[in-house]
Amino acid sequence: MVMQRAFSHAAMAVAFGLVGFSGAPAVAAETAHPPHWAYEGKGGPVDWGALSEDYHACAAGKEQSPVDIRDAIPAKLPAIAPAYQAQSAVVVNNGHTLQVNVSPGSSLDFRGQRYELLQYHFHHPSEHLVNGKAAPLELHLVHKGPTALTVIGVMLVPGAANPAIEAIWKVAPAKEGGEATLGDPGPDLGKLLPESKSYTFYEGSLTTPPCSEVVNWINLKTPVTVSEDQIARFAALFPMNARPPQALHRRIILESQDQ
Repeated sequence: MVMQRAFSHAAMAVAFGLVGFSGAPAVAAETAHPPHWAYEGKGGPVDWGALSEDYHACAAGKEQSPVDIRDAIPAKLPAIAPAYQAQSAVVVNNGHTLQVNVSPGSSLDFRGQRYELLQYHFHHPSEHLVNGKAAPLELHLVHKGPTALTVIGVMLVPGAANPAIEAIWKVAPAKEGGEATLGDPGPDLGKLLPESKSYTFYEGSLTTPPCSEVVNWINLKTPVTVSEDQIARFAALFPMNARPPQALHRRIILESQDQ
């Protein structure tokens, strides 16, 4: 049985005290001027834990994400069926990724709780590895529940062009701080998910500061295709925006049965 996680009020305040999960999905609302962090060089992942007291978990946490997904244990995990609606949304270039902030109405029911989709964003290359290998892109769909986040991770691999990705890329701002509106009804989020919903599951953290350990990770086993051109266009904006894989420590990775 997968145990429900217990989170302190302080951890939840840091993780959920956000302005629409804009910027990195992890800047505490009470912090007027959060410290600069990066993916490479000064302020990169090895420095995150020392940049702020709020970022302590980035260095000291034992349930950090991403991880290398391997040796998953088959388990009786619940089937997932995201209820996503095609709605207007706002694409933000927050300097770390392209983030799509969605209107209310899309959700995911998981382990007896409802999680509302807040936003989704992208990483190049993928943050999670599968048996030591990265994909060109990874999509994270961030859902907020009463006591935790649940993030669905999807690997994006070369193949046929993806119409939902194309709709986002066409309006995506090239400069940090830029915003653009995706028209109503917006892209079909179903095109961002594979037909098979088999997944691996583990308990982890945000992959950006403050690295709060409040995330249920659902990583879909089947990738979704995007074109080489679509990969290149994102990489031109963000040549590298992936945190390195973290130690698993005492955690285990579970694997659902075929769905």
